[in-house]
Amino acid sequence: MINKKTTLPHLLLLLSLLPLACSTPKALEYRTFKNFTLEKLGFSSTAIKLDLIYFNPNNYGIYLKTTDIDIFINDAYLGHSTQDYQISIPKKEEFAIPLKIDVDMRNLLKNGLNTFLRNEVTVKITGSIRIGKANVFMSFPVLYEGKQVFSFF
Repeated sequence: MINKKTTLPHLLLLLSLLPLACSTPKALEYRTFKNFTLEKLGFSSTAIKLDLIYFNPNNYGIYLKTTDIDIFINDAYLGHSTQDYQISIPKKEEFAIPLKIDVDMRNLLKNGLNTFLRNEVTVKITGSIRIGKANVFMSFPVLYEGKQVFSFF
């Protein structure tokens, strides 16, 4: 005898994962960053907040659960960000990932202060993110490198 109470949730889970199973998810496309602010300024460490703008090219929405990334400006290590959240990513739309980056000021002053005096920099983002649907999450690598117009002052 089939238990209808246990098969219905399993069937709904299977149907929600069907778009993921039928096609390989396309990588999220980095667009730009916005809302760059200094949250805490210090001699040893500084906290920076910004929004990374991405585009979801997939025909289905997904959720972002965690980020674990390193950020480099002109090959100088800027900082690290590890965050847990539940961000809904709509299908075929741009969305923002709010980041808080802890910057090691000693390393920045030693290796990369001159990068902030330029108006165009090379931004490199490496690490991983966990995205998924229906409480099934997978880790995906993040690797972006590109030129950005940047005005610190």
